[in-house]
Amino acid sequence: MRPSRRGLLLGAGTAGLAPFATAGEVLLDDAWHQTILDRYAAFGDKSTGGPGDMATGAWLEDELTRLGFHCHRHAFVSPFFDADQATLTIEGHTASVIPQAPVTPTDSEGVSAPLALSWGSGRLDGRIVLIVLPSRRWSSALDGLIQTRLNDVWARGAIGAVLITTGPTGDALALNAPARLPPGAGPIAVLAPNESEPFLNAAAEGRTGRLVLSGTAGQRPAFNLTARLARGADRAVVLSTPRSGWFTCAAERGSGIAVWLAAAHWLARRQDPFDVELVAISGHEYENLGGEHYLEALAPKPERTRLWVHVGANLAARDWHTYGRELRPLPGPDAQRYLLASPDVADSFARAYAGQPGLEAVYPATVENSAGELTNILRAGYTSAAGFFGNHKFHHSRNDDLRCVTGALVRPASEALRRALAEILAS
Repeated sequence: MRPSRRGLLLGAGTAGLAPFATAGEVLLDDAWHQTILDRYAAFGDKSTGGPGDMATGAWLEDELTRLGFHCHRHAFVSPFFDADQATLTIEGHTASVIPQAPVTPTDSEGVSAPLALSWGSGRLDGRIVLIVLPSRRWSSALDGLIQTRLNDVWARGAIGAVLITTGPTGDALALNAPARLPPGAGPIAVLAPNESEPFLNAAAEGRTGRLVLSGTAGQRPAFNLTARLARGADRAVVLSTPRSGWFTCAAERGSGIAVWLAAAHWLARRQDPFDVELVAISGHEYENLGGEHYLEALAPKPERTRLWVHVGANLAARDWHTYGRELRPLPGPDAQRYLLASPDVADSFARAYAGQPGLEAVYPATVENSAGELTNILRAGYTSAAGFFGNHKFHHSRNDDLRCVTGALVRPASEALRRALAEILAS
């Protein structure tokens, strides 16, 4: 489903930016952005501290070192779970499930118990309870509705819970959670809505099911990657992006990685009177664990920061038509993406992103209306800041692969960021 690259080198110019690369420079066109997306997706699953996440960090370290940045790995530890088996079974039918982080594992035999539905107020003692969530683009287990329903079924005696993440694709959606979330009364898993009907029927009849979440759980090392251009300036410009995530996360993470890396190329060849700091953050799925470590230990102080831009989730993911029960790809971006900016830079970002669906509506950057690492950045007192986040249709799905993003979708958002930065840094 990837478009042909023939002719993508034509018409790559953008107002305010050099349309062609000079000797020794990289042409940041559709094809370049596609190459970055391809490379990121090829690393596979990006779970914090896993092989894909660590390989991504090493790749970015090599890229930035070649651009002249001084790179540093800031280590921390993160939860992990490597599943041997993750299934929900009733007689005659088995479905794969997503173990909900931080995982409460079972043994290889799992938990066998009558299935039940969560609605109502009766006791659920000794039951595995199915919780059907309303239709939404789900992202975090900290959502108030999810926490309320889980707390309710535990209080009524449930010994296991299965969340059904009703959403636009019918896929099971992995949910972010804090690294130190207090455990519930039993194992929790996520079941795809499009596989839920046999289990809902079984729960309505009180038939027995078996939930297996067997594997290896524990803590493992991970790292944030920082990359600095120290110019002896009084203040710094910071660009951050998460690099870890559930599954391949080609559009969720890949689009931001490509935009962030393009900005690194551009900043490296400029001579602005600011230090430049880039950070590729791991630990995102554990409610911004790596971002918290960076803020506490390494980030420039707010008074030393001219601008912090956080290039978050789903900056340029494909949109899809819902055609009956089928999703059909569209050539344009999903507009369910948000741009927030502080008052001193909001006009620059509005001009840069004019005409780009979703991003053209620039919202005030406040703790109350932000998400992801941007919330913590604003809470820490960085008053000149901007950030992006969003949930595309395949957000947190195993199917967030290269069908969900292209270089041609990413390039306009990438060029707009550089336009905004050029205007702000010149002011």
